[in-house]
Amino acid sequence: MKDFAGTPGTLTGFVLRISQCAFAAGSIASMATTDSFFNFTAFCYLIASMALQVIWSFGLASLDISALVRKKVLRDPTLVSLFVVGDWMTATLSLAAASASAGITVLFTNDLQFCSLGEHECQKFQLSVTLAFLSWMTIAISSLIMLWLLAAG
Repeated sequence: MKDFAGTPGTLTGFVLRISQCAFAAGSIASMATTDSFFNFTAFCYLIASMALQVIWSFGLASLDISALVRKKVLRDPTLVSLFVVGDWMTATLSLAAASASAGITVLFTNDLQFCSLGEHECQKFQLSVTLAFLSWMTIAISSLIMLWLLAAG
C-alpha cells in the first residue's frame, strides 16, 4: 500500500481523526446546552450520531497515536477494510443526522418564526448543525482516503 496524506498511523491521519472528534463533541455540547433539544427527534438523532462519531474517531486517533509512537504506518489490508466500513457507516449516519437537524433548524428560523423572539437556543441549534457538517466533511475526506488506500493496496 502506498502512503497517502491521511493514512492511518500518520500525523495527517491523526489530525483528521482529532478534528472529527472535536467537531462532533462541539456539536454535542452545543445541542446539549439547550433546554428543548430532546423535544425533537432529529436533534436526538444528531446527538446519538455525533456520540458514535466521537467514539469511532477517538478510537482511531488512539490507534494513530500508538502507531506514531511505534513509528509504524497501519497498512494491513484487513485493518484498512475495517476502517473503510466504519468510516462510511459513520459518514452516512452523520450526514443524515446533520441534514435532518438542519431541516428542523431552517423550519424554526424561517417558517415558524420560532427564533424571532431572540431565542438563544436557535443560535445553539445552528452552531450544532454547523459543527455536525464540519465533522461530516472531515469524515468524508477520511472515508475517501481509506477507500483509495484499499483500492491502491
